[in-house]
Amino acid sequence: MKPYPKYFEKIRVRPDKDAELKSHSPICQWDGCKEAGTHRAPVGRMKEGEYFRFCFDHVREYNKGFNYFSGVPDTEVARFQKEAMTGHRPTWKMGVNGASTRSSPDIAQHRSGRAGYYNRMRDPFDLFKGPKDPREARERKAKPLEAKALETLGLDTKATGKDIKARYKELVKRHHPDANGGDRGSEDRFRDVLQAYRVLKQAGLC
Repeated sequence: MKPYPKYFEKIRVRPDKDAELKSHSPICQWDGCKEAGTHRAPVGRMKEGEYFRFCFDHVREYNKGFNYFSGVPDTEVARFQKEAMTGHRPTWKMGVNGASTRSSPDIAQHRSGRAGYYNRMRDPFDLFKGPKDPREARERKAKPLEAKALETLGLDTKATGKDIKARYKELVKRHHPDANGGDRGSEDRFRDVLQAYRVLKQAGLC
């Protein structure tokens, strides 16, 4: 009969990691030290990726006096710190491509509201600038309902806001009930013109 329970045979003692690390580590590189060099310390500037191996006490002593910029002029240190703010990536001054000298569009012509406010806006990068030809914008933005309204007024999708207003005034005068003696056909045409103009106005085309 064994003097200890069978479960004792399954117990495994965890190895000492510090002792194992010391057994595989080189000797401390500090002069006169025979301890294991278990800790790394950077060699210095222009030798990134290279390390000394010291014991715990001597790596602390080494780090106290370590200076990455040792022997570097103050002007170079200041330049390095400035470039580090942008991750050492190249930068350019604002307006170097002439963007700041370009005239911004008159936003008041494209937006409703107080013209003075939008005139004070500046868009040097043309982010809010619309098409050069307003007729192209009309043709591109025309939806099926808007195209039908333009057709009712006898216009195509290239018509400008000025064309729409002029055509609307002309048709209103022509088909107004007071000018047609109660003609039923003219009254229906008059309502169609009013509805078409309302659609175009809500769409911002006039």
